[in-house]
Amino acid sequence: MIALSLENPNFVTYVIAAAIMILKIMGQGWVTVYRMLKVGGGWASPEDLRPGVINREPDPGQLQPNEYVERSRRMHRNDLENIPAFLACGLIFVAAGPSLLLANALLYGFVAARLAHTLAYATQSSHEVRATFYTIGSLIVIAMALYALTTALG
Repeated sequence: MIALSLENPNFVTYVIAAAIMILKIMGQGWVTVYRMLKVGGGWASPEDLRPGVINREPDPGQLQPNEYVERSRRMHRNDLENIPAFLACGLIFVAAGPSLLLANALLYGFVAARLAHTLAYATQSSHEVRATFYTIGSLIVIAMALYALTTALG
């Protein structure tokens, strides 16, 4: 069986987990845009003040940080700092041939940790709560990398 084939149940698990995480990254970007449009502010760049269909009456105040928008922007940035490593590491992990139980636990565990982190951020939970979910996800990626490395080194 080819490791990176949909005939491999581990790879199927990876595909599902990766697709969910990619949708999460892309979706958070759209949430940020929605929030910017909703409040008519929190724009990121000076050129956003050019009149257009979306911003018919630009105002310099629109460039001021807006906490409603910034919270979503921080969540998006956090995803962009964490999910790409998972996507890359997940491939080498699956290629290393873990058991299906281990693959399911780690790959879906990361997804659960990231979604819990998002919920904690969205509900303004304490840093300790967010850090707990970040730590779980980070340790999962580290475990997958170590598994792949030790398997490759034989």
